[in-house]
Amino acid sequence: MSAEATMTPLPAPEACAPMVSMQHQPTGGAVGVTFDLKPLNPSSKYVKLNVGGSLHYTTVQTLTKQDTMLKAMFSGRMEVLTDSEGWILIDRSGRHFGTILNYLRDGSVSLPESQRELEEMLSEARYYLIQGLVEDCQLALQQKSDGYDPLCLIPMVTSPKEEQQIISSCSKPVVKLLHNRSNNKYSYT
Repeated sequence: MSAEATMTPLPAPEACAPMVSMQHQPTGGAVGVTFDLKPLNPSSKYVKLNVGGSLHYTTVQTLTKQDTMLKAMFSGRMEVLTDSEGWILIDRSGRHFGTILNYLRDGSVSLPESQRELEEMLSEARYYLIQGLVEDCQLALQQKSDGYDPLCLIPMVTSPKEEQQIISSCSKPVVKLLHNRSNNKYSYT
């Protein structure tokens, strides 16, 4: 990719494209060609995005659907940085940008499971000013912190009767650890 870049405003979505029409003689032969201007449909206007080296194709309609920073970029209110090949450059990590685009398309997405990835997604949603996704990520993070479950619980059994009760009530295999207390230290076997 070329290192040279230019600042270019995107054409407004109401830009026009030429449409070719033929004038016909009564005998069926063509007399000439005229060009009529027909408005472009924003949903058919594809945009090439390079977000931190991650390449994406999408439409102007998707980028301007919600009131976000991307809408400001692609509605003509801001200038955008493009390279010599026409890729619009956004200086952010492209790791979660596909999810960002899917949220703009559908209004909802499956959020990552891990807390770290959720925090990264929240950071990207805040950068692009996507309020709905910010709220979804914050809610998911809150649920993760509220619903902390330990991976396993180890009960301390003090009698053979308790031991038999636990073993009989479990549907999964049971691991029995014996500990010996000597000199106020525990050793496990």
